[in-house]
Amino acid sequence: MIPLFSASIANSGIDLQAAVARVIDSHWYVLGKEVAEFEREFAAHVGTRHCASLANGTDALELALRCVGVVRGDGVACVANAGFYGSTAIHAIGAKPLYVDVDVSSMNMSAEAFDKVIELRPKAVIVTHLYGQLADIEAILNKAQAAGIRVIEDCAQSHGAMRKGRRAGSFADLACFSFYPTKNLGALGDGGAVVCNDDEFDATVRQLRQYGWSGKYDVAIPHGRNSRLDEMQAAILRNKLPLLDEWNSQRRSIAARYNEAFTGLPLLLPPSLDPDFVAHLYVVRTDRRDELRAHLKAKGVASDVHYPIPDHLQSAYSSQPHMPLSNTESACRSVLTLPCFPGLADHHVATVIEAVRSFFDSSGIR
Repeated sequence: MIPLFSASIANSGIDLQAAVARVIDSHWYVLGKEVAEFEREFAAHVGTRHCASLANGTDALELALRCVGVVRGDGVACVANAGFYGSTAIHAIGAKPLYVDVDVSSMNMSAEAFDKVIELRPKAVIVTHLYGQLADIEAILNKAQAAGIRVIEDCAQSHGAMRKGRRAGSFADLACFSFYPTKNLGALGDGGAVVCNDDEFDATVRQLRQYGWSGKYDVAIPHGRNSRLDEMQAAILRNKLPLLDEWNSQRRSIAARYNEAFTGLPLLLPPSLDPDFVAHLYVVRTDRRDELRAHLKAKGVASDVHYPIPDHLQSAYSSQPHMPLSNTESACRSVLTLPCFPGLADHHVATVIEAVRSFFDSSGIR
């Protein structure tokens, strides 16, 4: 079976043991030199002044929301097709998600649909760069700033994506990253970060990640927790960071082969192969998703659905009112993810292409 993602392939050739050995030899395992150096290096890579590393990307979203003053009962604009991670952070505060419909092509937040939610006066908006494709962040940012709404980028799937010289994470008030192992920049476990240019926001995140302390055992601000990237993961991420741009280039190359091979098929393909797309996931859309997925499995090709249930229809929260989200619901019914990761062999890419094309050839649909 050709895997959707392979950690062993993606991590091949990286000296992970050297990173681990540095930490073991230092005898310092939490908030030490590796964390400090990774935060400095990652902030420089993104193009921000600050980076505060955390235990995971969901904590990053929650703490970023708290930094901009979101409290229980506030509204937060977000999309409903991104795996419920933003919604989880919003609900953890006791705030209310205000779902914005997505653009049909990019499946990211629609700037036009955001206009309708602005009328509900959200305290903040989370702009997710889904599948590694930069959203229309400039337009949304302009609209939000004019309305006094804080903007948070969710960059969990867009490490290194760039538009006009600016990387994902450098546009908004704050930006959040995940370093889960399957990400474009992945650790060997959980990890996350908040990046920003604001000194006070950075200081607040650093307090919140360590119990709300202003000094040891002095809890100065509420809603703190233990959410720290450990030294081992930071050391591994430092070894990987210099390779990120090349890995993203490999991902785009695979996506380009797919796009070329699938042109003319009844599939909606990723709209960009430019640097604003880092192909975290290669996602197509088809009304015959389940049939195609079964065909791929029979041909030895793994696939997945990111994501099948929109946030507003999740059983735990489906009773809450929401605006019409026709594009979102259509996307969740039709998206299908194909293998696309650094190190995926050329002949495996060819096998995926043949498997997809043979499905439509055998069904007589072109």
